[in-house]
Amino acid sequence: MNPLCSRCNRVVYPTEKVNCLDKYWHKGCFSCEVCKMTLNMKNYKGFEKRPYCNAHYPKTTFTSVADTPENLRLKQQSKMQSQVLYKEEFEKNKGKGFSVVADTPEMQRIKRTQDQISNIKYHEEFEKSRMGGEAASSQPHNPPPGTCSTPGYHQPPSASHNYNYDPAPEPMRQPAAAPPPSGGKRYRAMYDYTAADEDEVSFQDGDMIVDVQQIDEGWMYGRVERTGQQGMLPANYVEPI
Repeated sequence: MNPLCSRCNRVVYPTEKVNCLDKYWHKGCFSCEVCKMTLNMKNYKGFEKRPYCNAHYPKTTFTSVADTPENLRLKQQSKMQSQVLYKEEFEKNKGKGFSVVADTPEMQRIKRTQDQISNIKYHEEFEKSRMGGEAASSQPHNPPPGTCSTPGYHQPPSASHNYNYDPAPEPMRQPAAAPPPSGGKRYRAMYDYTAADEDEVSFQDGDMIVDVQQIDEGWMYGRVERTGQQGMLPANYVEPI
């Protein structure tokens, strides 16, 4: 049995049937509810199971609330209540300092990056101070007036001195004391580290660092057991075993 058209309520035969919006229509009856423009399956818009063209499709609008005296009073009351709550929260948190930031993976990555930057800057300052000391020590020593700078030559005593004076030989300079032994200290790397200078050593998370010597609070000297390379490394990247 053929269905009835939703527009004209007449029988719709298969050759002129349009099935849309859960209803059956004649091709000529499938038109806009406002301007009666004939529609098809590509240009129609449905609203409450009725077809509309793009120009007359119902637009949803918000309902504006009138500023009645009652609404104004409620608005003022809400504003005053929010200010009171804000003042109470401010008084509670005053003097507590900064809030605690959650230790998320992103914050951990930023912290590691900042640590690397601070270690690099510290190492640069250390190298500058060391190079400055070497430059000062490499400057020629000016002998005092009246002396000869030739090695092995001793100025003869003046007439006012005793000619039998035999100057004692200068004491020989002792070599610098060797650094104390490490005592077999072993450390394990907690993070990956890439050397930023020639005298540093690279390592990976989990590597064993042996023969470790403490340089200062921020740097150590040791040998990576996996690669056999040795050099300076940041102290906050390893932990003792």
